[in-house]
Amino acid sequence: MAELSRRKMLMSGGSLGALGVLGMASPAQARPLLEWTWPSSGSVVGSGPGANPRWVWDEEADPVVAGLFERGEVPLVNRLLWNWNRNDQPLPDGLPAQLRDFIERNRVLPSWADRNKLERAADFNERRGLYVNLLNGVGGGMLSTAIPKEARSVYYSAGGADMEDRVAKTSILGFAVGALNAYRPNGTCMVNAVKTRLVHAAVRHLLPQSPHWQGEVPISQEDILVTWHTLPTYAMRKMLEWNVPIPPVDREAYLHVWQVTAHLLGVRDEYIPATWDAAYAQSDQVLPPNMGPTPEGVELTDILLSQLAEQTSPGSISRPLCNALARFLVSDQVAGWDQIPREPFWEGTIRTVWPILVRFREGLIPLPLVPEIAWTVDEALRRYILFYLTKGQETKIVIPTGNRPG
Repeated sequence: MAELSRRKMLMSGGSLGALGVLGMASPAQARPLLEWTWPSSGSVVGSGPGANPRWVWDEEADPVVAGLFERGEVPLVNRLLWNWNRNDQPLPDGLPAQLRDFIERNRVLPSWADRNKLERAADFNERRGLYVNLLNGVGGGMLSTAIPKEARSVYYSAGGADMEDRVAKTSILGFAVGALNAYRPNGTCMVNAVKTRLVHAAVRHLLPQSPHWQGEVPISQEDILVTWHTLPTYAMRKMLEWNVPIPPVDREAYLHVWQVTAHLLGVRDEYIPATWDAAYAQSDQVLPPNMGPTPEGVELTDILLSQLAEQTSPGSISRPLCNALARFLVSDQVAGWDQIPREPFWEGTIRTVWPILVRFREGLIPLPLVPEIAWTVDEALRRYILFYLTKGQETKIVIPTGNRPG
């Protein structure tokens, strides 16, 4: 692992300080959850056996994908699914029967899904896209690199060798969730969620074969929940912290679109929080013990911030500003784990300007056409980011065929 400098590895213990605003555990305590106490009565279905999600994977997807590898069918499947994009699009001919049956069963909304809430969530994303994209993209990215299992899983899987491609494919799902037509027939969220579920199963099959991987099989139900809470739960908490006025009906709708997404990603319904209070309680249980520093996380953070700086405005100012923005979005402790450099001038500037920007933007939101204009700008930015990451080439979520080389 030559690209992980010895200096960064030595530094990782030197800037950790006191608990940050997210209340993270100290790195010496960072470890997967050993005891599961979150009650399934707080889930969308209100009950469940209560098994510790650390020891639960995907009993439906895993054997299907393992069979594809055993029969050498992964390249064929990737070719056939390449142009399968829309929620209402029939599956292509020629897929292995077991895979076709799996996809058909799992490309549908759960019985508890509420179409009205999904439409309200689309409206919320139209009006709050700036905050959501910033928090899910930059903020969630910085949190994910401070999750040891996730950082190592990304680094040593195939995606770790080409982070631009890896981020582009992750963004495809994230943008699909936030799209105005996410779960409409002409949307893409159901397709991309199922494809991502297949990718997770492939990583569970491949990564234990890597000489760099140690411990249990990756991407357990707990691991997905941990990542889930770095997205909607973290984003909602930050928006409320910034005094963004969000009516209860919008909060419920935003939670619901992510509840449905979790289901389509293969999370058991008994683990999906039914309310924000239940989500906050679950996040407080699973996130702190799963966070801490790793050399892989430090390296990935540096790559992600370098990409962000290049996407925005190439030059000497851009990277310090991106460092300061990242530190603003997460706690000092997480920033220390990620080894994000301090930028006193830009940090002070962002702390001063951001509340003013929020008040100004929220003052404009009620005006006619402002939500539509804001969405157009946000959508243009998303398309630019994807174009940059993919270098203008068509990129889609595909099943990996190996681990990171070397």
